[in-house]
Amino acid sequence: MFELTSYFCFQPATYFSNLHVGEQTSWALKTKEIAVETYSCFLKTIGGTWKPPKYKPIRKLPFIPTEQELNQLIAGCNKKTATFLQLLKETGARCGEAWQLNWIDLDFENKTVNITPEKGSEPRQLKLSDKLIAMLNSLPRENAEVFKKGQSRIFHRTFRQQRKRIAVKLQNERIKKITFHTFRHWKATTEYAKTKDILRVMKMLGHKSIPNTLLYTQLVNFENDEYYSANAKTVEEAQKLIEAGFEYVCNFEEIKLFRKRK
Repeated sequence: MFELTSYFCFQPATYFSNLHVGEQTSWALKTKEIAVETYSCFLKTIGGTWKPPKYKPIRKLPFIPTEQELNQLIAGCNKKTATFLQLLKETGARCGEAWQLNWIDLDFENKTVNITPEKGSEPRQLKLSDKLIAMLNSLPRENAEVFKKGQSRIFHRTFRQQRKRIAVKLQNERIKKITFHTFRHWKATTEYAKTKDILRVMKMLGHKSIPNTLLYTQLVNFENDEYYSANAKTVEEAQKLIEAGFEYVCNFEEIKLFRKRK
């Protein structure tokens, strides 16, 4: 420990450069990014400068379980965790958005929930099923918050313990790969598969731009390649087609051609 600390203190630039080429450690890419960012902040406070190594994140398609696997996981968890997971499954909310949910955000009469966004997303109101309404009503109302009784890290640990137990019981290793965020990926993918409407999915997720939502279109295998076709001669007509879920194809003799999957 002393040797590593001394090396870090007296030769930081060399140390982090070696991190970049993998000579010093087998740290994960994200760990290296955090270490370099932390050291850059430290140098800024003392007036130091350096040329930090740059890392290119590797993007991977998210794991999408079957609905049966999600339902099995929900059914095997305790009441609070199961309700939390069902909320994620139906709304596609981020776990942080669900964790900070207050009872006042729920409208049991109209079966809706108001999501307060995080990470710069948009606020949104989403529908809830009768099943989820019943699960929410079964929870104690001891605080203003629905779930936030205790620390989030303990809640996460409890979830991981239940997930492991259920995976062993069902002899399905795939269940161990399900995280809170997996429910968001599953909801977005299935919603796009049903509606073929990327704008609807974008609004549901609270995204501010389509590129963030387009990832989910790569995960859908459509049963056929049949389309409805339409054309537009004006900007107003094109806007209406886009709002209806049509996608632009090309121009032909000053007419814009659009299509939408059947």
